[in-house]
Amino acid sequence: MGPRGSALICGYTNYHSLLESSLADLKKKEDCLLCPTGFAANMAVMVAIGNVGSLLAAGEKPLEDEKIAIFSDALNHASIIDGIRLAERQQNVNVFVYRHCDMSHLNALLSSCMAKKKVVVTDSLFSMDGDFAPMTELVKLRKIHRFLLVIDDAHGTFVCGKNGGGVAEKYNCERDIDICIGTLSKAAGCHGGFIACSKRWKQLIQSRGRSFIFSTTTPVPIAAAAHAAVVVAQKEKWRRRAIWNRVQDFQALTGIPITSPIISLVVGSEEKALKASRHLLKSGFHVTAIRPPTVPPNSCRLRVTLCATHTRGDVKKLTTALSQCINIQDIGIQTPNGYAKL
Repeated sequence: MGPRGSALICGYTNYHSLLESSLADLKKKEDCLLCPTGFAANMAVMVAIGNVGSLLAAGEKPLEDEKIAIFSDALNHASIIDGIRLAERQQNVNVFVYRHCDMSHLNALLSSCMAKKKVVVTDSLFSMDGDFAPMTELVKLRKIHRFLLVIDDAHGTFVCGKNGGGVAEKYNCERDIDICIGTLSKAAGCHGGFIACSKRWKQLIQSRGRSFIFSTTTPVPIAAAAHAAVVVAQKEKWRRRAIWNRVQDFQALTGIPITSPIISLVVGSEEKALKASRHLLKSGFHVTAIRPPTVPPNSCRLRVTLCATHTRGDVKKLTTALSQCINIQDIGIQTPNGYAKL
């Protein structure tokens, strides 16, 4: 399987370099850094950002306005939250959580913050609700407040945009994203995480991102397979068209106004979610019941993920099976209170 050490010691090969270059090109960034997982990638970025404050203070405790201010969407992925928690322990950052996709709230927090350096971090496509971050509005706020914009594009990479560049490509704002984090375990069908960014940010994360530094590198066959997936994703555009056709099919058959291939059907109690999941499995569909601690109590849900290999017939059979175990017309698709708190 290849090298048995970290990337900085003996684990970096031409295969890893080729994959990094292809991902940097895909994301329209100068460079890219591979990480063992998407979780590790988010941890490395947040910890590196936390280190900026101490570096600027030359080892002294930074003053309040010298600390890095991090603004995080309330429904960000657990890996972002845990990375921010670690950054907080360095006492070099102040953290502000804004209401989910609420740009008015974010703008108010940014306007009242006196920190010289600000960072906004958000999922681009939220994994448990299937909704997009308001990228256009975020870019407008970035121009006003001059913050570093970091997105986790785990669910958008290869799926969104003409070339599979992700949510930033979909909203034509690739150049406005400073750091783009992603995973190779979703649409790529492989394993690992990556950070697409500038060369200077890559150097900083390489030297300060502990989850990258002290982890074994991606096995060579996985790196080679992931590079092949990048090539396939860019050349075989029919795959993306197929996914979005299935999204339209599901919406037409159910009347639920979904906006992405991630369909979150909130049913309420754990008992209801588990019962519906068991019924669907017997009907030939593996739809997992999502329960606490991933989501809050009484907002348990069925999480459907559509892919290019599904047919319209598959979607039709799925909606029929769903109608037998839940009342589709009464289903909610948004979470009222979020999943985790900083």
